[in-house]
Amino acid sequence: MARVELKLPKMGESVAEATLTNWLLDVGDTVEADEPVLEIATDKVDSEVPSEVDGKLVEKRFEVDDVIKVGEVIAIIETEGDAEEDSPEVEQTDEAQEETTVEAAKEAEALMTKAEQTVKTPTEDLSQSERFYSPLVKNIAKTEGVSLKELEALEGTGKDGRVTKDDILSYVEDRKTNKDQRPSKTTSQGLNPATKPAAEVQASVSVNTEDEVIEMSRMGKLISKHMIHSAQTSAHVQSFIEVDVTNVWNWRNKHKNAFLEREGEKLTFTPIFMEAVAKTIKDFPMINIAVDGESIIKKKHINIGMAAALPDGNLIVPVIHDADQLNLLGMAKKVNDLANRARHNKLKPDETQGGTYTVTNVGTFGSIMGTPIINQPQVGILALGAIRKVPAVIETAEGDFIGIRHKMFLSHSYDHRVVNGALGGKFVQRVAEYLENFDMERTV
Repeated sequence: MARVELKLPKMGESVAEATLTNWLLDVGDTVEADEPVLEIATDKVDSEVPSEVDGKLVEKRFEVDDVIKVGEVIAIIETEGDAEEDSPEVEQTDEAQEETTVEAAKEAEALMTKAEQTVKTPTEDLSQSERFYSPLVKNIAKTEGVSLKELEALEGTGKDGRVTKDDILSYVEDRKTNKDQRPSKTTSQGLNPATKPAAEVQASVSVNTEDEVIEMSRMGKLISKHMIHSAQTSAHVQSFIEVDVTNVWNWRNKHKNAFLEREGEKLTFTPIFMEAVAKTIKDFPMINIAVDGESIIKKKHINIGMAAALPDGNLIVPVIHDADQLNLLGMAKKVNDLANRARHNKLKPDETQGGTYTVTNVGTFGSIMGTPIINQPQVGILALGAIRKVPAVIETAEGDFIGIRHKMFLSHSYDHRVVNGALGGKFVQRVAEYLENFDMERTV
């Protein structure tokens, strides 16, 4: 029998770790090559880790909600056949042996220091709790001096309400941030209200016997945190403009059947809108920024996030990187690919990161306009309203008359800390101009 290590694969340049959300197999189960063994999650994307070989799962090295670094061994799979023979040891040079000895000495010294600190500072026995905590969460709690009482009060965002690494680190950070604001007298419970976990300070909600209590999904909890964080960070303000997209409507109807027959996929309005936004960002590069404290980071690449609806009702934002470098055909291909894989939970972690501006289509749900919340750390987001047939005044050389036109509202939310009304208004106005002056003679 040979033992094969199942490691967490590299998921993208900017992704270094993931959270184990679910084991799909138990120890002793047989597994085939490419069969999923477990499910993992990064900040926004859920994915599966498949086996590379046929065999039997004989060991699990992590539990649900544990954070795993890329390259770490998650499990052991036993396969048929002889184990590979160990390669002969290479004799170390004196220099290599000396380096090894020095590293070992440093490691031993660090372990002794840690042991001394542990003896001097007795920690609370977290095993007394009836609530499950992963080894990583327990270790962080002990290291940061988080008491069992504080830990019990934390509202977990993991499966079944478990406290995750991000939950405990966020609490520790909040506690440090509020330390200087803590009053000299504490409450009768021994905790300053400013540092209490959210679970303790939230207003109680009365639940009747006929009410149904539904646990928020992991994605829902993450979205909730992101939205609250954005609302507390950015000074949101909106500008609205109505756009005549009759030319876009007619051009798309003229070419959609030929495009479907030639490319095997639909030609939607989204790539046309994305193209207009990308061109406008090039015209107004100060909308393509991020705020870091009191500094502004001007982004070189134009990476447009495209909010997409998931089957469970949640939203995910895949990113079109270097959107300004794509022609309309390339944009259509990219939009269709990302939207399709988003619906089937097949996005790669890197494909949801690095966005510098976001577009969301609220018109998909029949809304004529919206006031979207900014996707941090960006400073702007554009909502596309539903396209409607409306009576409109048409100006001609022979005079004005009433006609039926296709119109929609664009809603631009922007961070008023760094984007003033002139820039925010001119930006959405320029997007409208590109759409209203769409070339009916162009090809795709």
